Amino acid sequence: MKQAVLSLSGGMDSSTLLLHLLANDYEVTCLSFDYGQKHRVELERAQSLVDYLNDNGQNVKYGVIKLDGLAPMLNSTLVEGGDEVPEGHYEQENMKETVVPNRNKIFSSIIQAVALSKANKLNDEVVIAMGIHAGDHAIYPDCRQEWRDIDYKAFLEGNWEAEHVTYFTPYLDGDKFDILKDGERCCNILGLDFEEVYKNTNTSYKPIQHNGQWYSDFKSASSVERVEAFIKLGRPDPVEYADKNGVIGWEQVEEYVKTVLAQA
Repeated sequence: MKQAVLSLSGGMDSSTLLLHLLANDYEVTCLSFDYGQKHRVELERAQSLVDYLNDNGQNVKYGVIKLDGLAPMLNSTLVEGGDEVPEGHYEQENMKETVVPNRNKIFSSIIQAVALSKANKLNDEVVIAMGIHAGDHAIYPDCRQEWRDIDYKAFLEGNWEAEHVTYFTPYLDGDKFDILKDGERCCNILGLDFEEVYKNTNTSYKPIQHNGQWYSDFKSASSVERVEAFIKLGRPDPVEYADKNGVIGWEQVEEYVKTVLAQA
């Protein structure tokens, strides 16, 4: 089978890319990173999704890379000890506060090492799959193709036979709606329950806990972008949302996000 190594965050984009790879006959090794992020619930969702897929006829290998001690040294609202995560649409200037310095480079180096090790062991080609998309480009420089090309050149220069590893970024020119449409298509191909798949994802940077259960917020930029995609698809998001007062129904979430989008 074709071989792929995927950075699986537990979010909608990388989870959909996992479906895309499986639907296109890849054997997938997934890596998640625990770097002290506030939205650590995404790691639980990633594990739940992998379990669901493996219980339904797929074969996904999964591991979590722990980067202990890193969070206190990072200046970002997304890590433990950082300031409050801003709210609003990604186009707003304050969304730059959600940048984690050099995050994709840190992850990239580890993923490249795993992919090249796999290529050498199997004497086969391996792709590194990433769910980066056009909606990330304005805020996150390390999600742009220019950075990816430079990073890949350094990888080729620094390793023997690194040319056996290439990149696969099918969503680079799309947005979250395009990704979600592809996810719906892949669920149909693989015979998977769309709602069960996306219930096991997290896109919220400000998850809220009530009675020991985690819910997504609907005001942080990542959540607004996700809700917008579901609105365009014409399907309610199976993830449950809440604010500090309790669980919020989909209709209220939809109404709030439509208002934000109208003002953007």
